[in-house]
Amino acid sequence: METAFADPPLEPRDRAFARAIASTVLRRLGELEAVLGSFVDKPPRTQGQAWPILLSGAAQLLFLETPPHAAISLAVDQVRADRRTPHLAGLVNAVLRKVATEGAARLAALDGPAVNVPGWLRERWSAAYGADAARAIAVASLREAALDLSVKGDAAQWAELLGGIVVPTGSVRVAARGPVEDLAGYGEGAWWVQDAAAALPARLLGPVGGLSVADLCAAPGGKTAELAASGARVTAVEASSARIGRLSANLARLRLEADVVLADAAAYNPGRTFDAVLLDAPCTATGTIRRHPDILRLKRPDDAARLAVDQARLLDAAARLVRPGGQLIYCTCSLEREEGPDQIARFLAVAHGFRRRPLESRDVGGCAEFISPDGDLRTLPSHWPHETPSMAGLDGFFAARLERVT
Repeated sequence: METAFADPPLEPRDRAFARAIASTVLRRLGELEAVLGSFVDKPPRTQGQAWPILLSGAAQLLFLETPPHAAISLAVDQVRADRRTPHLAGLVNAVLRKVATEGAARLAALDGPAVNVPGWLRERWSAAYGADAARAIAVASLREAALDLSVKGDAAQWAELLGGIVVPTGSVRVAARGPVEDLAGYGEGAWWVQDAAAALPARLLGPVGGLSVADLCAAPGGKTAELAASGARVTAVEASSARIGRLSANLARLRLEADVVLADAAAYNPGRTFDAVLLDAPCTATGTIRRHPDILRLKRPDDAARLAVDQARLLDAAARLVRPGGQLIYCTCSLEREEGPDQIARFLAVAHGFRRRPLESRDVGGCAEFISPDGDLRTLPSHWPHETPSMAGLDGFFAARLERVT
């Protein structure tokens, strides 16, 4: 979605508004369709862009506090501009006027988490975490995430400067909105954007100063930056040339160095081993719905099992790069068991030279609730409640710390 408004280019304010509309429609699609469906007998789903325009208009009226005259006028102008739908201008106008006057009451009668999150996802979360936790995950996933930063300097000083807070694990959380490039410290490379949960896996390695560390599937580079900033000699491996470019640009802004390698991590063979290897494997990313609400609409029930095959191949390859006595971190930003604990159970059953190094509370900033019964990292979007909802939560992440013993 980040590139959706690049052509034609929009002014920053218009881009931010367009992004807010799109994100809201993706997050609240079930509620929006239910409200609109209560005012129109035959939704114009197949007639040009009429239905997306209605969804966008309803999102503005019900969630974004856009003045009704502005939201309705914009929608009518858009439907008239589509050569397939000018005859629907009257319908769009009438339906959105109904939404403006009666929609809030219809919305209040709906169970947002139940209608916005696909049933198969809620069932999976309920099976993995219990019904109450699954609902809490769904509620938290429908809230837009705060802006988390990993800083190279003193976190407390940057939190004060940026008007944010320091979360227990050391990340700086900022409520500010707008282009991150406008925030103090961006230009001089003082920090990088990284969810507080995503910052944890690299820290599980402990002190890495002077160690050789391979960061596999490394782009966009947050973990590479963490490791380099901590003094590690990092080899960042990434299979996508486009993502390599983004990773290199991020490192350049941060004034950090790493050996960047374009290669498939599953086939990477440098002819040597490393003190530590970090594998952030491609996954369904269901732990990041707060930041990427399109996941709610794009993922399918069989995706986790399909991706688990690739994750197993990557994990087995990563293990071959670890020296005896070295560490291996496997992580995903997924809430699905196949991509986390089940993957580690499979690996340990066949990789007899490795053992789990269970986490301790001090490894995760004292947040013992982040540690699973097996001793792995398991964060949930519903963790870290806050009196200000926009400052609550973090991404759902899984990570296991393993050690090569032979």
